[in-house]
Amino acid sequence: MRTLKCDVVVVGAGPAGAMTAKWAAQGGADVIMIEKRPEIGSPIRCGEGISCSWLDRVGITRDPRWVAREVRGAKIVSPSGHSLVVDEKKFGSEVGWILDRVLFDKALARDAAVAGVQIMLKTAATGLIREDGKIAGVKAVNHGEEIEIRAKCVVGADGYESQVGRWAGIDTSLKTDDIISCYQYRLTNIDYDPDFCEFRLGSVAPGGYAWIFPKDENTANVGLGVHLSKLKNPGDVKGYLDQWIASDPRLSKGQPLEAVSGAVSVCAPLDSVCMDNLLLVGDAARMIDPITGGGIANGCKAGMFAGKVLAKGARSNDFSMKVLQEYEDAWRDNMEDKLWRDWMAKEKLITISDDTLDALVEAVSEAGVERISVGSLLTAVKNTHPELVKEFEDLI
Repeated sequence: MRTLKCDVVVVGAGPAGAMTAKWAAQGGADVIMIEKRPEIGSPIRCGEGISCSWLDRVGITRDPRWVAREVRGAKIVSPSGHSLVVDEKKFGSEVGWILDRVLFDKALARDAAVAGVQIMLKTAATGLIREDGKIAGVKAVNHGEEIEIRAKCVVGADGYESQVGRWAGIDTSLKTDDIISCYQYRLTNIDYDPDFCEFRLGSVAPGGYAWIFPKDENTANVGLGVHLSKLKNPGDVKGYLDQWIASDPRLSKGQPLEAVSGAVSVCAPLDSVCMDNLLLVGDAARMIDPITGGGIANGCKAGMFAGKVLAKGARSNDFSMKVLQEYEDAWRDNMEDKLWRDWMAKEKLITISDDTLDALVEAVSEAGVERISVGSLLTAVKNTHPELVKEFEDLI
């Protein structure tokens, strides 16, 4: 059996994996990154909307080739059609740019390659290698050939369906209440406002929301996510999307160019994402925002934190939990509080009626806020309509 050796093997070449690999290699680690698919970035399973405010902080330089559309802001639409319009500065992590995710993911992988990372496509991890009770790499199949990649540390960046965490014994299991089922079309021939993302709340997408993310003047990513507990059958999410499109005159004449489906975790942060000689990052580490379902920014930030710590581990030849704890502390300091707050808010939002959602959106619109977040929204509502936020008091 063919055997490769390295300091770090990264399983998964999405944004979190590529960022981890790049920062580790830049710091001197010998890194192999494997990807089970034949093409990085495809197929797309993402709405593709991000903010541009955090990219510089993680070392990503804008390339106009992967910015499909710049938008002015977002419209949050209540069940009755009342709109709250906010710009990117106020809204945060989900508006600003609409990506071409295929090109974006390839660009991050290219940066990793420039840093010295070896990339292997059509290479699926099949299990962990253990020696003397320690994790010592991964077993994989590369273009049909069984191989071993011996590594001092394994990184699970293998997304929502992550197997690396399960193989290692890290509990990444999800309850029904912590899963959103999604369906999306790339819809063309539509008549809409291409300068704004749109988020539509309420029974159009029970327990989740519907979205329109502009790609060009008459084409957008149009999709929705439904809380799994609200579905009788998993396939019903497509029915919700088709029903919304048919009922909206802006969208009803649209034609699909592609369709994608999948699931998103909307759980509370994990107790730990590290152990001796192994760590998880991005969606595999359940770092998706429970309110928005967005994971690109968190995955890239965590990838940078992880990569820097892995580089230190390579220099000291030590990937024990004692060393990896620095990564655990860094990602928690950066995002854990917000993930917890948004998870608690999600737990309550899925229980409220369309009428209450209408009142909440109208109250926020009347109050005005400088920065859109769970805390600021609820504080604004409390100042004008305190009766609406009694059940959210512990989040303010």
